[in-house]
Amino acid sequence: MSLSEDIDDDDALGASLRITLEEGATDRLDKALARAVPEEAALSRTRLAKMIAEGDVLVNGVAVTDAKAKLEPGTEVELRLAPPETLETLPEDIPLTVVWEDADLIVIDKPAGMVVHPAPGSPNGTLVNALLHHCGDTLSGIGGARRPGIVHRIDKETSGLLVVAKSDRAHHGLAKQFEKHTVTRHYIAMVHGVPDAADPRLRGVKGVSFEAGGIIKITTLLARHKTDRQRQAVVWHDGRHAVTRVRVLETFADQAALVECWLETGRTHQIRVHMAHAGHGLLGDPTYGGKRKISPKVLSDAAAEAGNGFGRQALHAATLGFDHPVTGERLEFESPLPEDMVAVLMALRGAPV
Repeated sequence: MSLSEDIDDDDALGASLRITLEEGATDRLDKALARAVPEEAALSRTRLAKMIAEGDVLVNGVAVTDAKAKLEPGTEVELRLAPPETLETLPEDIPLTVVWEDADLIVIDKPAGMVVHPAPGSPNGTLVNALLHHCGDTLSGIGGARRPGIVHRIDKETSGLLVVAKSDRAHHGLAKQFEKHTVTRHYIAMVHGVPDAADPRLRGVKGVSFEAGGIIKITTLLARHKTDRQRQAVVWHDGRHAVTRVRVLETFADQAALVECWLETGRTHQIRVHMAHAGHGLLGDPTYGGKRKISPKVLSDAAAEAGNGFGRQALHAATLGFDHPVTGERLEFESPLPEDMVAVLMALRGAPV
């Protein structure tokens, strides 16, 4: 089920999110919304259910409070969002690496270890706290009290580029580009083993296909894990469509590979889950990396120690490209590999660390 999405402001009444169901089978309202609402809207299933019950979901302009109401493709659904909460998250003087900034947006090169926005367990020290100090009250209010200006996220232990909206018009424009998949996002990762199109095992993995130029395409649905709600899992029903493409850049015997990954969709933990599904989990990933180890007998003691002891998932958001939501100018940004990933890479290559 795909969607077209628009966000309108209504001052004191808050904003509304409009979704047109464009394809897919007839479905009930709650399930259709759970799949179709963009992740950037930060609307959980519980929140959506409450909105339906309270009459904040309109179908073709009429409030529908029956979560089981059937919807057809082409149906327009409007979600009336509450106005932004009074901001409780406090500014913090945390250094930021600013790659670009103007009146409408700011591009940050985030270090590994920084959470993007406050959440249970991470109430402060986040990118949002730093942005509130750096930008003052100029961040877009659409994300609410805990997520002002946040259009997309990268994981706490993933380093690299992300764009934040400083104005509501920028937030709207960027959200549309993410929804239409016109934002370019390339990641550099180090994985266990070597993804190889000639590998019969990889060719037998459901959802894996191959494109010209040695590109591996991974297409699945993703949803929260049934027993561990902090994890995502590959599913084949009732999940969000997810597509990742992978190209091998460098190999280290059969033990590890440096790969480039780029996203057609942007789901939570998408690259980490997809690479694990393909049998090539990321080095250092405690959640999805599995139990594979680099063998010192095949490479070297230094390579095994560096790769097996890496303290986070080896993933870096290396490039980011989008059309400026106000001026229309195409913007492209690059971030070099951080020092910790460079150190592992040099060890794998056999150079002194």
